[in-house]
Amino acid sequence: MTRTILHCDMNSFYASVELLQYPELCRKPVAVCGDPTSRHGIILAKNEAAKRYGIVTAETIWQARRKCPGLILLPPHRERYSAYSKQINAIYCRYTDLVEPFSIDESWLDITGSMHLFGGDGKVIADEIRAVVRNETGLTCSVGVSFNKIFAKLGSDYKKPDATTVLAPDSWQETVFPLPVSSLLFVGKTVSKTLHQYGIDTIGQLAQCSPAMLQNLFGKMGQQLYEYANGLEHAPVRPYGERAPVKSVGNGTTFSRDLTRWEDVLRHISILADTVAVRLRQHGLYCTGVQVAIRDPSFRTITRQKQLPHSTHLTRDITAACMELLHHSWQMPHPIRMLTVTALNLVPAAQWSQQLDLFSTASPEREHKAEQLEGAMDRIRSKFGTGAIAYGAAFAEQRRKTAHKKGNDGPAFPESET
Repeated sequence: MTRTILHCDMNSFYASVELLQYPELCRKPVAVCGDPTSRHGIILAKNEAAKRYGIVTAETIWQARRKCPGLILLPPHRERYSAYSKQINAIYCRYTDLVEPFSIDESWLDITGSMHLFGGDGKVIADEIRAVVRNETGLTCSVGVSFNKIFAKLGSDYKKPDATTVLAPDSWQETVFPLPVSSLLFVGKTVSKTLHQYGIDTIGQLAQCSPAMLQNLFGKMGQQLYEYANGLEHAPVRPYGERAPVKSVGNGTTFSRDLTRWEDVLRHISILADTVAVRLRQHGLYCTGVQVAIRDPSFRTITRQKQLPHSTHLTRDITAACMELLHHSWQMPHPIRMLTVTALNLVPAAQWSQQLDLFSTASPEREHKAEQLEGAMDRIRSKFGTGAIAYGAAFAEQRRKTAHKKGNDGPAFPESET
């Protein structure tokens, strides 16, 4: 049976929520951003007036102001966005229980089994949802209507703001095939660049490629690209509240001053690894690989990965693996602007295993003690707050920030962005 899937995407969500408090600014260029006084201040969202100046999400504030000197900057209020997101998803749940949030401002709805209760026409239902959201929240959304999740997402991106686009099973090629390959979900700059080198620039050209060729270029993702381009994606929409499996856990920081010494790098890698390890344990997961992303002041970014000799969710193991990657990948004193640590290849606790090296100093006893130590830290944090206990590196960093506020030290480092 052909499904009817909607993808609802709120228009300029953060900016639109903020402008509910400042209706007099609606026609002026407005952006929501991080702290303008620190280097991790980036554009998080912008309204339609700002978009006309070419301002894009994730660019730095100084870049945005070069394009639009009169740009009005507003600070983010994440608790408001979360509250509105819950309210909007509650509206979606009136039409179906198959509501899968894709982000704070996007959700898929599978209305196949319930659309007969609301008139039986996907476009009519999409238009009704848009009207209800607008009337009850003051916000607008764009909706794509199609027979799978990928094309529904493509439809919501096709025409904005506040519009409905239908990609029907018998005519979707007319609209989809001329679009650039970057319009497909998960096709970023690197994939687009590689495809361009082979003369593949549109979704139609991608659809004509052989799966074998795409698999040679991209591995498993190649088969996925073939299916996406040919409308063969059939992933179900999850019931609301059902969480998708966690595939990676990461955390990153942009620094207010460049790191040029290994001691500083170790301190911040330790802090990032600790937050990643805590989240792994909260999810009952172990990682069997780690990834480090490094960005320099010119915004050149490199990523490096490595497999671990055994699965772990301990801070010390993740820290050691990340530092090994950094020492092999970076030359000091070349400055580092940003670091991100990500735990990869996650396995549940039931599948935990340890392969000890014959020449390693590690032992089951030491591993058990490390597990007990970090588990005890988790319990203390749970009871008394996340700041109740931490590794010495984190306390040293906090002292640096405190001293900076009192004017006794150099620039402080900002809190982690993610």
